[in-house]
Amino acid sequence: MWTLKGLGLLLLMLVIEHEAGAENHPGPLTQVQSRVKRQKKESTLSVTTILASPFISQKAGGGFEGFCVDLLNLLSEKIGFDYDFHLVRDGFYGRKLKNGSWVGMIGEITREEADLAVAPLTITAIREKDVTLTKPFMSIGLSILLRKEEVTPTSGLFRFLSPFPSETWIGLLIAYLVTCFCLFLASRLSPDEWNENEEHSNRFSLLDSFWFGVGALTLQGAGPHPKAASTRIIGAAWWLFVIVLLLVYATRLTAMLRSDTPSPAINSFQELLQQKDLDYGTIRGGSTFQFFKNSKNPTYQMIYDNMEQKGEFVLVSSMTEAIHRVQESNYAYIGETSSLEYAVAQHCDLRMATEVIALRGYGIGATSRSGLTKKLSVAILELREAGDLDNLKDKWWKRLCSPEDVAQGGPLTPNPLGGLFIFLAAGLAVAMVVACTELALKSRKAADQKKKSCCNIFSEELSFRFKGKSEDDTEKSKA
Repeated sequence: MWTLKGLGLLLLMLVIEHEAGAENHPGPLTQVQSRVKRQKKESTLSVTTILASPFISQKAGGGFEGFCVDLLNLLSEKIGFDYDFHLVRDGFYGRKLKNGSWVGMIGEITREEADLAVAPLTITAIREKDVTLTKPFMSIGLSILLRKEEVTPTSGLFRFLSPFPSETWIGLLIAYLVTCFCLFLASRLSPDEWNENEEHSNRFSLLDSFWFGVGALTLQGAGPHPKAASTRIIGAAWWLFVIVLLLVYATRLTAMLRSDTPSPAINSFQELLQQKDLDYGTIRGGSTFQFFKNSKNPTYQMIYDNMEQKGEFVLVSSMTEAIHRVQESNYAYIGETSSLEYAVAQHCDLRMATEVIALRGYGIGATSRSGLTKKLSVAILELREAGDLDNLKDKWWKRLCSPEDVAQGGPLTPNPLGGLFIFLAAGLAVAMVVACTELALKSRKAADQKKKSCCNIFSEELSFRFKGKSEDDTEKSKA
């Protein structure tokens, strides 16, 4: 007979056994939920990257943007996976140490801390041994980033006109004509420029005024020399105008002639090696540095020996540092053409050498056991054939400066000389006011002597100075 206590114990054992069976054999709904959760976790890939504009850059509000972000979006849509970006912890692309371990993004891939490395990651043999790399999504080479030298837009027989633009030369001609004409007018108006004892002859004809202006331009001081206050003001203003203009012209022409001396333009690695004025280097520990280290080419080997000898002085840690050194010092940066093209597009004072060596490509890195490499390579080829990769490059390699941008050695713009022309115009205006005042004072004095109206005397003086006849001469001819 089962006692009441025994029945309760038996019931408890049955309940425990049922719950244990439920845990070991979940129902259909629980199994589906668990499988979806596991697949979602497996399809979200961890992607390591490094900041390198325009491939990868951080947004102001958080997150990443750039060529590689757009590329990974297109690949994820084609293949079907989710991803999470994170920056490489040590800030390196991928360098193998002497003990055989890797640092940088390649190190995170080999340690399986990341599933993919998406960045401007150069495909090299040593990297391919430990990780798998996709087909290149961008073809690149190595070249040299240099600061633009001063260039001059004109040359030849009329090189002497280069210091000033055409607007300045036209302004100079107009200033000469106006000044000489004002000198002629002032000499006619001012009584001090007339010889009273020689039948009222004037010392300044129109031709004499133009000759005086030419003499000042040549710093010869051609006569006749002005005596009246008004004409002396014009002469002083014109002399100061000419002296400053000639000083600016001589300075600019000397600088241009010096810049014409053949300074070798570096467009190849052989020319870079032969020159002694520029230091040159690359990113420490990068694939470019390894290329020169492993190269058997004598020129490239000597370039590596020079970089190795100078060490940290010529090696940089980032592209930003490289651009700053090229702009601010005698330094040439050796890097991959994609980064150099972007730097030239963003900075109008930089240029890239014409020679390109070591043609290779950027690929996406994955673990050796990853099955995504083949799918990613096929998707990259499809994007290339469809023109999507070219569209992405056009989007992110926008040129900020136009090809017509003129370097520092061009003609001087008219604006810095505008004040000089204003000074001359003010001097001419003051001189004409003084000349009229001088004539008015003489007319008033003559009016008091002849008991006539000052206005009549002033009109007679003007008529005499520009027509050659006064009222007294007219009365004498009638008599």
